[in-house]
Amino acid sequence: MVLDAATGKTVADIPGQKRNHGVAIVPAAGRGFITDGQDASVTVFDLKSYAVLGKIKAADDADGVIYDPASGEVLVVCGDAGVVVPIPADVDLKTGKADAAVDLGGKPEFLVADGQGKAYINLVDKDLVAVLDTKTMKVVNKWPTSPGGSPVGMSMDRVKRRLFIGCRKLQKLIVMGADDGRVLADLPIGAGVDATTFGGDAFASCRDGTLSVAREVWPDKYTIIQTVQTPRGARTMGLDPATHMLYLPTAEFGPPTEGQSRPQAKPGSFMIVVVSPSGK
Repeated sequence: MVLDAATGKTVADIPGQKRNHGVAIVPAAGRGFITDGQDASVTVFDLKSYAVLGKIKAADDADGVIYDPASGEVLVVCGDAGVVVPIPADVDLKTGKADAAVDLGGKPEFLVADGQGKAYINLVDKDLVAVLDTKTMKVVNKWPTSPGGSPVGMSMDRVKRRLFIGCRKLQKLIVMGADDGRVLADLPIGAGVDATTFGGDAFASCRDGTLSVAREVWPDKYTIIQTVQTPRGARTMGLDPATHMLYLPTAEFGPPTEGQSRPQAKPGSFMIVVVSPSGK
């Protein structure tokens, strides 16, 4: 779904995915890329018309996706396959294909790029961050996230070169140096974190209905300055860098049905929760 951020109205509805996960936008190419975990593919659409332009094969459980300007590649992490798949942003959708997959030695969840040739990838089953050289497409380092475990959310302060890693095990927001993997802070957050983002402050959104706000109060000293209550299930988010508004998708949920481990969303209850830095 494409929504107008000012009004919340639906602008377009892009069809054709079976179990979508993430979206990467590449304005220079005029394209958007949607990962499809069940189809092991990436749907490519036009940013003006929102028409589907084609699909590129990725790997099993295509999940997190970002654009890396240093390499000109869209990077797709595929959890069950344990790889990252690079796709040229200008790939020919009739004859082209993804570049060779890079083995990560673990199950990737999400990633972030510094724009200078490095990407950082959470390995949720190994409690590690893999460092990928996006110019050679080789893993050059792996750093532990201890005392946090099961790292999922990932974002970055590119100016100060700090990574913000949301860890489900022990409910931690880890602040890590992007040059040496040094853990600078481990901050308490809610249960079921899924995403982090950075926009002056760092944010961690959690399934339990909490949004933790972390701030650097002294050089390399971070603390949680606020916990915002959100509807349960609002665990992923997007940040508008101009307004610093946060947008968190969720729904109203009923109890799990037989054979289901998660609560089921009530039909017609999908919503976008908007969080303002001013509270207005």
